[in-house]
Amino acid sequence: MKIRIFTISLLLLITLSFSSKGKRLTANVSSVDITPPIEMKYTLGGYGERMNKPAEGIHDHIMAKALALKMGERKYMIITLDLLGIQSNVKSDLIKRIQGMGWGMENMMLLPSHSHGSLEMAALNSKNVLNNPNLGIYQPELLTFLIDKLEKLVKDADRNYQPIKTATGSTILEGLNRNRRKDPDVDKELIVTRIDLINGKPLVALVNWTAHPTFIGGQDMQLSAEWPGYLQNDLQDMIGQSVTAMYFNGSEGDQSTVLNSDKKAYEKIQIYGKIIADKAFGLYNEIKPQDTREFNYAYNMTKLPPHAAHPSFMKTGGEEYGLDEKTVKIVMDILGPCEVGLGAVRIGDLLISGIPGEMTAVLGRKVKSAVKQSGIKYVAIGGLANEWISYILSRDQYLHGEGYESSMSFYGPDLGEVISSGAIKTALPLSQIK
Repeated sequence: MKIRIFTISLLLLITLSFSSKGKRLTANVSSVDITPPIEMKYTLGGYGERMNKPAEGIHDHIMAKALALKMGERKYMIITLDLLGIQSNVKSDLIKRIQGMGWGMENMMLLPSHSHGSLEMAALNSKNVLNNPNLGIYQPELLTFLIDKLEKLVKDADRNYQPIKTATGSTILEGLNRNRRKDPDVDKELIVTRIDLINGKPLVALVNWTAHPTFIGGQDMQLSAEWPGYLQNDLQDMIGQSVTAMYFNGSEGDQSTVLNSDKKAYEKIQIYGKIIADKAFGLYNEIKPQDTREFNYAYNMTKLPPHAAHPSFMKTGGEEYGLDEKTVKIVMDILGPCEVGLGAVRIGDLLISGIPGEMTAVLGRKVKSAVKQSGIKYVAIGGLANEWISYILSRDQYLHGEGYESSMSFYGPDLGEVISSGAIKTALPLSQIK
């Protein structure tokens, strides 16, 4: 039965690709400032030690950006956000607002940057009824503020489509990220996709680089997009012509930045953002956009393994988030989904595989390698896509690893295999587009 379903899906994708012959890929882009007023007393995420204290100020604004793509009757939207992460209710609430416009779970991907200077993820989660200050407390007005902004973003992007040409390039950057668990796997690939209008005017620079935005620590209490925000702003200034730079993270579960500097946190994010922008700009200038005919997407629901707290949870995550063996089970049952959607989109010679959490580099590289073998030249992991389910580790990392990542993996030793295999299965049919 599974083989029959997969065959039908493959035939459908092939049919759609043939039906796109003679049609041109079109696009539009929009941006919206999602910085809440400080009077909302919103909390910052990423560190339990903040104990749900409100932000003390705004260091730099956070943005959401949308790239809308359309070919014939098919369309897809990539939304990047300067946020720590989101839970599934954010996307589902947004879809409820705009589903009459032809948008659904399957043709939209939300990609938070994972900034540890941005909004608390739990404050945006309507399922969060735990009232635990370590985890973060749900703020309904903050969620409404964000959904209102995202609705406007989608409506602005979903109009005035113009013909485009695209191309992607990549390069290896040495000495700018590392594996913080001292495993050998480091994803050093910088991927840049250039999208121009047919007349050559730059429209979008899409940047994928894998590293935690954690220069800002638990004691730093000003809202910030962290280094990805400065990367995007600097790259836009370098390219000019009103281009929109959009950043999304990769399989950053065990990947950290490398920067030799004794500057303070808010200075470091500017320095590192500028470094990555310089590298992206150099690559951007080498890319020569072409007429693009390969465009499609896929989406599959995947059942997750049963909830399970890692044996080391109480030593790390449990202490940070004020949980014991009893309460962690309650948290997992309330906040942890039993199934998850895995999406992928192909734009010319680029494929983005959406991963709903923090995948480690060894698994991210596995997904990228498997999809590349099918004939797609550039494969990027879209980390934290659409929702955060937990850290996603290999079986060996889960069973034998120590530290924060393993303790914050909530679905047992097989989660990594389930997600990586599911991501590959979802992506591979997209290689059939010719």
